[in-house]
Amino acid sequence: MVKRMDHVGIVVDDLAAATAFFVELGLEKTGEGSIEGAWADRVVGLEGIRTDNVWLKTRDGQSQLELSKFHAPASGHDDQGFVPANTPGIRHLAFIVDDLDVVVAGLRARGAELVGDVVRYEDVYLVCFVRGPEGIIVELAEELS
Repeated sequence: MVKRMDHVGIVVDDLAAATAFFVELGLEKTGEGSIEGAWADRVVGLEGIRTDNVWLKTRDGQSQLELSKFHAPASGHDDQGFVPANTPGIRHLAFIVDDLDVVVAGLRARGAELVGDVVRYEDVYLVCFVRGPEGIIVELAEELS
């Protein structure tokens, strides 16, 4: 049985931009480092991996994010644009924020874009989706009660 979820890992091409985006969002950088070697090759299932990584956590310390930039081997991905929201895989990360307008303004100043509109969901949340670096979609919600 699962005890708890430890973290979410996201592979990015621009580690600095992705890190700045999540720090602006309010996550705290808790570490950084490189990963390589036979053990890493074996666990990831690739040969010759070399990555730089940044670890971040939410203010409450309950959720963690790992950002990884692979220097080797080549990722083989193409630049065909963003995939539709219903494509299998991780669709988005969701965060509760204190002040949605302030957070969105800070992220937009760093180049993030609203995916749709900021919407009031009943009397529960003010909510929106933001697209950050490399198409990462983040849902932001401010509790209204």
